[in-house]
This record gives sequence, structure tokens and C-alpha cells, in this order.
Amino acid sequence: MSLTQIRTLTQAEQADVDDPGMNGGYPNPPPEKRQFRDPYGDWWDKQERRNFGEPVHEDHDILGMMSPHEYTHFTAQKGFVLLGCFIGTVLGLCGVVSLYYPDRPAVERTFEDGLDRELGGKGALLAQVHEEPIVEENSNR
Repeated sequence: MSLTQIRTLTQAEQADVDDPGMNGGYPNPPPEKRQFRDPYGDWWDKQERRNFGEPVHEDHDILGMMSPHEYTHFTAQKGFVLLGCFIGTVLGLCGVVSLYYPDRPAVERTFEDGLDRELGGKGALLAQVHEEPIVEENSNR
């Protein structure tokens, strides 16, 4: 006696087999960004570059004309080369300017006591606080 097991698909699993895209049988065209379609073609919708009745891809929000454009002007390598040239030029210009930038036009002044008294050092008069009476330190009473 041999026992065999036969498994039947549930209704949800059968639906997955019948409709693998799970989109109700809607025809899903290949993903093509509308930006790369011919802008001078005879389109029914000139802005979206599509014809009347043409099925829309399920990722139309990513592939449509109103999505961000794909930047194809430069490759990444050329962009890095241009960025490096720019940085090198700026640093080179800064180096040249630092070589030819004039020194200070005058020599710093020096003072005998280093402006100690004028800048509030030991020999300077203390500021008066309004609550305290004026008392001079060097007065002979």
C-alpha cells in the first residue's frame, strides 16, 4: 500500500498563478522612461510622449515626464575629473595670491612699559563702583 499526498492550491495561490503581476490582468509594458522617447514623434499626448490607449506602466510615477530627469550629460568619472580640476585651480590661485600678497605696510609700534598702565594693568586707576566711596590707594593721611 502506498500513500501519496496530493496538495491542491488554495484560491489565493491559484490567483497568483493565474495573475503573477497581481494587477488584474492589466498589460504591463516594459519599463521605459518617457524622457528617452523621441520628443519630435507624433504623440497623441505631446507632454507625456504617449499615444491614446497605450497602456501605462505600473511605475508611471517614476517613469513619466513629471518624474526627476535622469542626468546623462556627464559620466561620474568625468564629473570627478572636473571637480578635481576646479579644486586644484582654486587651491593654486590661493597659493599664488599668498605668494604675492603684500606684507603689513607698517612696523608694529613698541612702548617702554608695553601700555600696561593704559590697558588696565598694575599701575592703572581702578574703576569706581557707585556704592563705594572714592578712595585713593597712594594717599597720605
